[in-house]
Amino acid sequence: MRSAMFASFAVAAAVTFGAQAYAQGPMMYGPEVSLDTAKRAAAAAAAEAKKNNWPLAISVVGPSGHLVYFERMENTQFASIRISEHKARVAATYRRPTKVFADVIKANPALLSLDDVIASPGGIPIVQGGKIVGAIGCSGATGDQDHQACQAGADAVK
Repeated sequence: MRSAMFASFAVAAAVTFGAQAYAQGPMMYGPEVSLDTAKRAAAAAAAEAKKNNWPLAISVVGPSGHLVYFERMENTQFASIRISEHKARVAATYRRPTKVFADVIKANPALLSLDDVIASPGGIPIVQGGKIVGAIGCSGATGDQDHQACQAGADAVK
């Protein structure tokens, strides 16, 4: 029991302090990403995926983690549908890329205990005007490839 409590604390601390390089302090939430912006982010992610032959599922959520827009490319595995939404939801609600969780778990595999976390790259907050308005999640390729496509989507709507 004691080791489980310590592990929970360690994960929370590592995620909180490890994300400082990303957010430079807690980033505030803004208004929900518009449908038009969500579509532009997904289109940029899909263009990056097509350029590299990665069949992806792409989800864009608002800051609460609720789905705003979804797109599935041809030949994307069906499991990637839910995974892409999960990555986007975690990036929005925890206010950091899911890669942060993956890096923490890679360093300490026994530490995963936060609710609803996914420790795989491919979820990135969408920031406009210095505030998180949503997040984009991609799944279907490797974690690093998912992350690259999501980064293209997030960058397209800054």
